[in-house]
Amino acid sequence: MIEVGLGGRLDATNVVEPALTVITPIDFDHEAWLGNTIESIAREKAGILKPGVPAVFAGQRPEAAAVLDQRAAELGIAVARATDFEIRDLEIDARGSKFTIAGLSYIECPLAGEHQVDNAITAALALESLGVSARGIAETRWPGRLEVVAPNPDIILDGAHNPAGARALARYLARFYSHRKIWMIYAAMRDKAIEEIAGILFPMAAELIFTTAGSSRALRPDALVEIAGRGETAESPAAAVDLARTHAQSDDVIVITGSLFLVGAARALLQSVRPAWGG
Repeated sequence: MIEVGLGGRLDATNVVEPALTVITPIDFDHEAWLGNTIESIAREKAGILKPGVPAVFAGQRPEAAAVLDQRAAELGIAVARATDFEIRDLEIDARGSKFTIAGLSYIECPLAGEHQVDNAITAALALESLGVSARGIAETRWPGRLEVVAPNPDIILDGAHNPAGARALARYLARFYSHRKIWMIYAAMRDKAIEEIAGILFPMAAELIFTTAGSSRALRPDALVEIAGRGETAESPAAAVDLARTHAQSDDVIVITGSLFLVGAARALLQSVRPAWGG
């Protein structure tokens, strides 16, 4: 499998002649390069479609679906659409989901979040298209994506660095942690849609701690306080984690999010001290 780095049409990976192309949900990200409408971004993503190569489309916004369907029709390629398949017996909890794709497979997905159901369906269709069993989805691991790395209080890592990721995280927290106090540690790059993400995530947090993401592109923590209108700052991810863990109660939840740089740093830190916690 080769994942496109940015967009699709002009990405270096587009020189590959694939056996199958898969387009996951299209949302706003990298607008400076891909355009500032869903349609323009979808046109860039559709650039990976090739004559004679079948495709799998995840569920899409209507405006993105229209662009993808038009390009697929122009190329005359076969498309399997996740939205065309019925899902039965769905069970979902804070750690993953189980369900059956009618006529195809029983799926156990260990990735948390409602959006991972859609992703698992798309992955299963891709595997079925290639003649590969979808049972392997049960062994999937995705560090830094709704990953619980410590208990009492729960510490959750999630690299929600764009509005789509923020909405997925917000839905997860609303569904499974609405009854618990949320401490949110956040850092972000300057080129991200920070104000939109702030409007989605910050209202969910009782306490906000802003830190740096360890990159020259990172926005200053004090600038994030100005955007949020509240919150504390910490000079490093380690200081932010220590601040939250010092004050959080055992039934609270600490969410570390906003930047993959931050999540990576926090994950390395928490793994190094995990034995001392007995977890």
